[in-house]
Amino acid sequence: MSRDNNWVSKILLFRMLATICLLLAVLLLTWHILLLHVIIIPLILLAIFVLIYFAYARYEFSPQGGDIQAKISQRVIDFIDQSESGQILDVGCGNGKLTVELAKKCPGIKIQAIDYWSGMWGYSKESCETTAKNENVSDRIIFTKASASALPFDDETFDAVISNMVFHEVADTKDKRDVIKEALRPLKKGGLFIFQDQFNTKRIYGTVEELLKYLKNLGINDVGFEDTRKASFIPVLLRNPIFVGDIGLIYGKK
Repeated sequence: MSRDNNWVSKILLFRMLATICLLLAVLLLTWHILLLHVIIIPLILLAIFVLIYFAYARYEFSPQGGDIQAKISQRVIDFIDQSESGQILDVGCGNGKLTVELAKKCPGIKIQAIDYWSGMWGYSKESCETTAKNENVSDRIIFTKASASALPFDDETFDAVISNMVFHEVADTKDKRDVIKEALRPLKKGGLFIFQDQFNTKRIYGTVEELLKYLKNLGINDVGFEDTRKASFIPVLLRNPIFVGDIGLIYGKK
């Protein structure tokens, strides 16, 4: 299966274009029914506007545009010092790009990366391993298929745990805060964690204050929050819940 790493997929844009073509066809076939024009023409104009907006977002997410997608992921890596050593867990590695970039930045670390690799995104364990091999870091990364809701690791195993835009996608856990709790379980006392997700979405996590209180009730007193959506590299037009208007980052030590 071909992989499209952009958050706005080509398939989505093609479907929007197909919808516009279908509406135009209906308009031509019913040109003599004026009442339908009142309904169809506004729908066509709306569909064209949405297509242009999503195409703009795709361009901004891509390396050819603003490279926003990579810059958002980079914020997770920025919290880890180049001299870091030990074992790091990447919860929900997806296409493995962030995992590989972290391994390249920190030559003294070894990474255990997990993902469920469902068919929706077109990623796989094999594609991640190929990426790591091509970047000469495959000897320091182990990719394992597993669910973020039940990590196959003992308590206090890792020196650091990271995750990027994964927790809200874990379908088998209703309360996504439980996924955060599970991600913290295999982290050693005093270990660093950096989690980025839709932490500004109240229906998922409550308010940011409530989320931080939840973590402190777990015994995590060293915790901070960064509002990713306000980063200077994110255009104002994309600072909405449709795209990146709900993204935040929590970090600290266990």
